[in-house]
Amino acid sequence: MDKKNTADLQELLAIWQTFQYDNQLSNDQIAAFKQYAQMLVEWNEKFNITAITDYRDIIVSHFQDSLSLASCTDLTKIKGMADVGAGGGFPGIPLKIVYPHIFMVLIEVNQKKVHFLREVIAQLKLSNIEVVDLDWRTFIRKTQYPIDLFCARASLSMQELLRVFKGDSMYDDAQLVYWASRHYEPEKEHQSHVSRSCSYLLYTTERRLFFFNK
Repeated sequence: MDKKNTADLQELLAIWQTFQYDNQLSNDQIAAFKQYAQMLVEWNEKFNITAITDYRDIIVSHFQDSLSLASCTDLTKIKGMADVGAGGGFPGIPLKIVYPHIFMVLIEVNQKKVHFLREVIAQLKLSNIEVVDLDWRTFIRKTQYPIDLFCARASLSMQELLRVFKGDSMYDDAQLVYWASRHYEPEKEHQSHVSRSCSYLLYTTERRLFFFNK
């Protein structure tokens, strides 16, 4: 192995160690994240699971960004959560790894991604988690899962997401959290649903979480 490859491996190891320390992860939890990252890279060679395929970027842009929710709300008090447009599983699976008590629903309609998510769940031996391949409008009208918090990270438009608070929704008493850049401001017609916002640092980048309710 040449010096460059050795240096790259040492840098990646340091990033994993920092990620584990910053989030107070057990050895079993960090092992699950490493297996998850490997599956993302391997599956992405055949299917378009995520545009981010570098291990360093997966750790920061997917895993750490997902777990940043914990800096803005007490997740130990959340019983049920849904990831809207789960894609490769962010933020649902990282949050499930760290907070196994949460009942998690991953909402995803793309069948290749559905297959990937179910394989991740099986390989990581995650329990109390479901993948639902219904579209968003059907989900909020036809299902009745015990969900306290809906998570939306680069999925649907805000206009679509706020349908969760309309009269035909089964979840109008739940809360919605939306991952956004630090420059994002809700449109005027959506501002009445904003309960609070919270800034956090994704290492050197400032981002914001917006919380919405009925």
